[in-house]
Amino acid sequence: MKRARLACALVNGLVLLVFLLSLCPDTKAVPSFTRQTGLKCSVCHSNPPELTAFGRKFKLEGYTLTDKKADTTIEDKNLKIDRYFPLSVMVLISDTATDKTVPGTQNSDAGFPQQLSLFLAGEISPHLGGMVQGTYDHQSDQFTLDNTDIRYAKHTTLGSKDLLYGLTLNNNPTVEDVWNSTPSWGYPWISSESAPSPIAQPLIGGALAQDVAGLGAYTMWNDHLYADVTMYRSEHAGGPQPLTGTGFGINIHGVAPYWRLAWQQSWGLNYLEVGTYGIYVSSFPGGVMGPTDTYLDPAFDLQYERPFGVNLLTLHATYIHEGSSLDGAFAAGGAAAPSQHLNTFRADATYHLRSRYTFTLAGFSTTGNADSILYASAPVTGSLLNSPNSSGFISQVGFWPVQNVELSAAYTNYTKFNGTSHNYDGFGRDASANNSIYIAVWLNY
Repeated sequence: MKRARLACALVNGLVLLVFLLSLCPDTKAVPSFTRQTGLKCSVCHSNPPELTAFGRKFKLEGYTLTDKKADTTIEDKNLKIDRYFPLSVMVLISDTATDKTVPGTQNSDAGFPQQLSLFLAGEISPHLGGMVQGTYDHQSDQFTLDNTDIRYAKHTTLGSKDLLYGLTLNNNPTVEDVWNSTPSWGYPWISSESAPSPIAQPLIGGALAQDVAGLGAYTMWNDHLYADVTMYRSEHAGGPQPLTGTGFGINIHGVAPYWRLAWQQSWGLNYLEVGTYGIYVSSFPGGVMGPTDTYLDPAFDLQYERPFGVNLLTLHATYIHEGSSLDGAFAAGGAAAPSQHLNTFRADATYHLRSRYTFTLAGFSTTGNADSILYASAPVTGSLLNSPNSSGFISQVGFWPVQNVELSAAYTNYTKFNGTSHNYDGFGRDASANNSIYIAVWLNY
């Protein structure tokens, strides 16, 4: 019966996608970066948001291509303003069905839209560009500022080798990164907001997204060695000004330093990036004074690319170890013990077939110490064992009929959820009950 329900949801979703595709004209209209450069989407992306070598260079150069020749038809290049208004639109429409309905809810949840985003993205002036995203979220029914990254970049030389350097102003640790192995731009590129998700993730995994403001400096030497340091402060959109921290779990004490170091190398047809990144946060929970919580999230990552004729294989992996001392939360009764740790591993492999089809297989695992308050037993979302341990796999197929429209279907399979495989919440729900089919159409203009 469960399999039949999932199959029915899949069929209904495919019918919806075919109908939506019939509404999309076979157009050459593409997002604003493409309009700015005159290049196809596939020049910068192997599968949005996956960046190609050219896409990584474009982002590092402040979204401007700073090494291009100046326009000689204008006497003062500082007076030149892009003649195209740099506005793009993204619409994500989806449907999600779980193996077992969450008690008291309907199964097969439609997001229409799941997400609607507007982008102001492109060159602002020579050496200065940015991407400012505003997003309407279906679940919250609100329109808010989303990922934002404004950059200034230039070139010089160091030891007779090219040195690119720049500044970034952004609101999400790792959003400034140019590889797809870090949390902001890592797999899954799109995912369900209605299916149950594991109880824990490291702080750098997204808890600070759009809740901080950061200013950083970065450099790329000889197109091989990359380094970035960014300092973040809490900014709490929607909170009182000046900030009181009331009602917010993370209130950064001083600044939170984020670091990134990576080496990229090509040999033959192979490309490899290996690196480290992380963040240190000292925080007052629920205020701006008192005992603090501290989080140290060091991480390691790699990215591998290998073309096979017109096809492409991409691999990403990241490992994050979070060690935290929750003195503030412990004093307030928010944790059973002050010392905590989480270990998270993710890996994905995608085969891109002629830039029109993608086939992805991904695995994920989170482990950590038990805590009876942080991971308390509760229907669906809790843990009978008070454990954050979760693991599983994702398989996904995608089809790009035109360069700015994707149809995709993904199946998520949990081998463990919040501590165990069977009766994980103490109310009879198994990990497999949260297995889900996610079907989406992604429109970009």
